[in-house]
Amino acid sequence: MSYYKILGLGTEPFSTNPDPMFFYESRGHKQALTNLIIEMRLRRGLSIILGDIGTGKTTLSRKLIQALSSREGFVFQIILDPTYENEKDFLVSLVRTLGIENILTANTISVSELKETIQNFLFQKGVKENKTMVLIIDEAQKLSEASLEVLRILLNYETNVAKLIQVVLLGQLELHAKIINIPNLIDRISFKYTLNPLDQDEVGEMITYRLVQAGYKLSKNLFTGDAIKEIYRYTHGYPRKVALLCHKALKNIVMNNRMIVDDKIIRHLMDEEAKNGWHLPEKMILAQKSNF
Repeated sequence: MSYYKILGLGTEPFSTNPDPMFFYESRGHKQALTNLIIEMRLRRGLSIILGDIGTGKTTLSRKLIQALSSREGFVFQIILDPTYENEKDFLVSLVRTLGIENILTANTISVSELKETIQNFLFQKGVKENKTMVLIIDEAQKLSEASLEVLRILLNYETNVAKLIQVVLLGQLELHAKIINIPNLIDRISFKYTLNPLDQDEVGEMITYRLVQAGYKLSKNLFTGDAIKEIYRYTHGYPRKVALLCHKALKNIVMNNRMIVDDKIIRHLMDEEAKNGWHLPEKMILAQKSNF
């Protein structure tokens, strides 16, 4: 039997997979999501979400897809690793992502022909079929200057009232340094937002929300208030770190025939990680957070 069933749960509550079912909407995440939905519906063009590792960017994108997929006319495409050596490689990847790779049978296809093909495709979808094409690029800090220039050109494809493609870039903070040096691209950003870690209250709310989503119905709390304080102290509010630590804590109480996670269990887990050399030094965590 899985550990979570022993605790009265229907499924694993603290997976780090980007499942929108377990997306806890902190104030920051809710603001980002609401604005993204508005931008997509109005076809404004380029939106950028920045955030440190583990702040929930990828899950936010999945929640965006879930929120808009029920609306007629939205078509989503995702690029998870935008590492390309040159402009043509990126354009070829876009052609494949958009599902028009039949043109690639010509070995001598040029960059200009690739751009023209994409433009014609977007016009067909956006104008003739009235579809809203959304391109989500995760790990966008990996985009080269040449790839960013390709995106700038794509954003030039428009009607009198709307962009033919909506681009959402999700990236770590290094993305800002790349974009700030491209004035023509900055001018095309319709919405930009930086996701911050959760505060202590939000950490508690996230834990409760995930447990309820996983089917927890008992009246007693699985995590004490002091345990939540310790979780926040060790994770500094980074959602992925919170999920990882909570998962370990639940396994610990099941293995030791306990039913409550208290602060002693959290300290024990973190002491074990420190002994094994896996705990990130405090000064490194604070250095990450100060970037916000």
